Amino acid sequence: MLMAENEQQLQGSGPTKGQGAQRNVHNRFDRYSYEPEDWEVDKEKPQFIEVFPKTIVNQVRSPDLAMDYSANPYQGCEHGCAYCFARPTHEYWGYNAGVDFERKIMVKKNAPQLLEKFLQKKSYEVSPITFSGNTDCYQPIERQLRITRQMLEICRDYRQPVNIITKNALILRDIDILSKMAEQNLVCVSMSIPTLNEELRRRMEPRTSGAAKKLNAITRLTAAGIPVHVMMAPIIPALNSEEILPLFEQMAAAGAQGIGYSLVRLNQSVEPVFVQWLEAHYPDRKEKVLNQIRSMRGGTLGERRFFERYKGEGNIAEMIHTSVKVAKRKFFADRSIPPLNTELFTGSRTQQLRLF
Repeated sequence: MLMAENEQQLQGSGPTKGQGAQRNVHNRFDRYSYEPEDWEVDKEKPQFIEVFPKTIVNQVRSPDLAMDYSANPYQGCEHGCAYCFARPTHEYWGYNAGVDFERKIMVKKNAPQLLEKFLQKKSYEVSPITFSGNTDCYQPIERQLRITRQMLEICRDYRQPVNIITKNALILRDIDILSKMAEQNLVCVSMSIPTLNEELRRRMEPRTSGAAKKLNAITRLTAAGIPVHVMMAPIIPALNSEEILPLFEQMAAAGAQGIGYSLVRLNQSVEPVFVQWLEAHYPDRKEKVLNQIRSMRGGTLGERRFFERYKGEGNIAEMIHTSVKVAKRKFFADRSIPPLNTELFTGSRTQQLRLF
């Protein structure tokens, strides 16, 4: 009875400003769960927890992902996207995929040292490393800690190719390093932009950069010779699916050289977080959105099978695929991003660089 009353109170309290998850959800690894009272948590101030991993570069074994390695200087993400596929990974650390994912951020201050140690391995066969394979390397705390910047400096010195995925215009801070790397075809930036509608953006990804700032970032990066790939991720039917053509047109005008997209999928503990988010922000269309997602996912809200998880099925999924094909043909037919250069890797810093 008490749990039901608390549920009613939470549903009636309205959306929490600057937050994607409305509350914590059950951690599948915990026998018991604990939901703090409002007075116990300052929702506006994330907690940053320093951790000390032994490695920072992870080998990616998923056969349907176009990356061999990833590196994530942060676990958890302040950006607060309710649909984020990385939320369940927070549960492995004893935290929660809901509010904890956005408010208990693990930071790896030793990441630069670990990266350099990895690059010095004699057994390492050079391949592009993706920054933000899991959570955003340019989330707000990076402005203060500068862990990503230190890692980029090492990659520049070793001539290590890097792909960067981000939702934050903070990446412009490091344009000096990125432009030098781009001169040798050592870097590509993927900017994630799911919507141009600023009201929807504030709700979908409350602590990311606004669409106008992302567009400006694309323009400035491109002007500096840095190739930019744009991801419309995720596409959610009945929310942002109508924006496919106008969004990619704007991205092309800003200078993007390639595009990609993904269909929303709500695996494991992402599902309750997203459903709660819909209840808080779009109660009038909640069932419509969920039913259309189910129509793309064989009657469920998630899909974990390799390759199938990116395809979707049914009429709505096919309309989305067709719209993206039209956008590519109309706005990006003469544009492409070449593979990154793996031939310049040094395996060590030069003596001159060590002096600095």
